[in-house]
Amino acid sequence: MNSDVSAKRVAGLDGLRGLCALYVLLFHCWAYTFRGFPRYRGPEWLSWLGFGRLAVVMFLILSGFSLAMAAARNGWRLGSLRRYARRRAWRILPAYWAALVFSLVVAWTVVRQPHSAEPTFESVVVYALLLQDLIAAPTPNGAFWSIGVEALLYALLPLLVLLCRRIGPAAMLAVVTLPVVVAGFAVFGGSPPQADNWLAPHLVPVFAAGVVAAGVVAAGDRFRVPWAWLSVLAAAPVGILVLYQGSRWMIGHYYWVDLAIAPAMTMLLLAIVSGRPAALVRLLDSGPLKWLGSLSYSLYLVHLPIVVVITLKVVIPRFGRDTVSFTITTLLAGGLSLALAWLVARLFEAPFQRHRSWAELRNALRPADAPLVNAPGQPALVDAVPRQPSR
Repeated sequence: MNSDVSAKRVAGLDGLRGLCALYVLLFHCWAYTFRGFPRYRGPEWLSWLGFGRLAVVMFLILSGFSLAMAAARNGWRLGSLRRYARRRAWRILPAYWAALVFSLVVAWTVVRQPHSAEPTFESVVVYALLLQDLIAAPTPNGAFWSIGVEALLYALLPLLVLLCRRIGPAAMLAVVTLPVVVAGFAVFGGSPPQADNWLAPHLVPVFAAGVVAAGVVAAGDRFRVPWAWLSVLAAAPVGILVLYQGSRWMIGHYYWVDLAIAPAMTMLLLAIVSGRPAALVRLLDSGPLKWLGSLSYSLYLVHLPIVVVITLKVVIPRFGRDTVSFTITTLLAGGLSLALAWLVARLFEAPFQRHRSWAELRNALRPADAPLVNAPGQPALVDAVPRQPSR
């Protein structure tokens, strides 16, 4: 494996993120169109859309990989915790808060999320502070559960990196996985309840698998491994079981399915990073999928309120629940979601990716003849940077 892999952009990973976000969108269009999910009443040929949770597992592995890559190359040293926390907040909060406002407006003025009461003031506080995995409150957006989980996993990353440095990545993965497996059998008798909160503890091994993948990449090309074939072999037993049992069964066994599918997804990630199979990497790195990947975070954040409005207020009252309704929902909700995701990404993601501080952001937005703003602790930019002559 080529050890000189960019931590910021690896060919194919943007496309993979984009496909995961698109699959979650299609899953929700499918779930809200046909009656009684998870008791699926739609056509069997669309039943492959019933496994949206797996895309979230892939997202968590990708997050662990992306965030740990720089540390893995630096002897498992993450650097300043304050800088790490600030950069995470700077990256995820602007778009998330914008989507939160949008979701609250929809829930209060158009339609609330199914299976949830109308959001309250407690909901605003809990979701604004990313505490939804710890504190139950009526949700403005059902997709936000995973954002709360990710926030807790981000907070755990420094400990995972420290364990990698002290005992090695493989031992770290064993240390965080063993308690989850033991708790699943000893505490829950092999059938852990599928609640809406406190999901982060059992998803730590999934996130940690991405961290281990970063260590494999950082270690370099010590031996050639057929990651793609190994991924297929690892996925086959889980995939066959899930397809045979169906989405209803999977919902009751998320705890074990998440853990069982993580190795296959981690090896798929390693295959893509290694550039094999080349045809798959070229597809994932194609222009449309890279563009979709650039919107993936915003698309995940904003799509569900749109899907709920389109299905419950527009399509189902007029067309019922059938494949025609699903097609119309997918076209309308998909198009509107992509359009809003593009706008949110442009306004609340791209500026915060290009500019790393409020001072940089203000300077980028200032009029041409306005004085530059100094970042804290920096020399006076007005003196340090010559002004361009007026025209």
